[in-house]
Amino acid sequence: MTKRKPNPDIYAVKSACLAELEALSEQGAIDVFYGDESGVSLLPNVPYAWQFADEVVTLPSERGGRLNCFALLSRCNHCFAKTTQAKVSADWVAEQIGQFSQTLCRLTVVVLDNARVHTKAVKEHLAAWEQRGLFVFFLPTYSPHLNIAEILWKKLKYEWLQPTDYLREDILHAAVRNRLEDVGKSLKIAFEPFRKTNTI
Repeated sequence: MTKRKPNPDIYAVKSACLAELEALSEQGAIDVFYGDESGVSLLPNVPYAWQFADEVVTLPSERGGRLNCFALLSRCNHCFAKTTQAKVSADWVAEQIGQFSQTLCRLTVVVLDNARVHTKAVKEHLAAWEQRGLFVFFLPTYSPHLNIAEILWKKLKYEWLQPTDYLREDILHAAVRNRLEDVGKSLKIAFEPFRKTNTI
């Protein structure tokens, strides 16, 4: 399967715009948060493992227990995160962004990908958010590498959650909520400064 790539002209323009937003954020003129959602279930994520030749390593695994998460994350590890066991819908995403918009200290830009739940939520609620100082910037299509919230999910699933967190649904859900609550406190991601790139 061929990996899809964004339109190079649109990518160049959007990358330049994002660089300007990041520069304003570094100057303290605005805040920039990246938004995305993901899910965790009782099927553990195991990217690799090490063991002796005669050793058997197992993890409990079963279907179900899914917890959906939505987060808004800045490069300085300010994190607004919410979870639900229900299906992620445009209305639910809009509700979370709406709650976030009531906490702002200055003009804030939320960076989102083009998922349908995002575009639908923004279309129906953007005017109200902008009155509170929250604006939305959509990334170019097929550009997940520009969204730092993707790194949050990678850290959560492959580093912060432990094998014992997958023993039961209630344990897993509590662990996920606790880890997300700890982002910016005991858990921090060392993000590099944004660097504009006109090439894909």
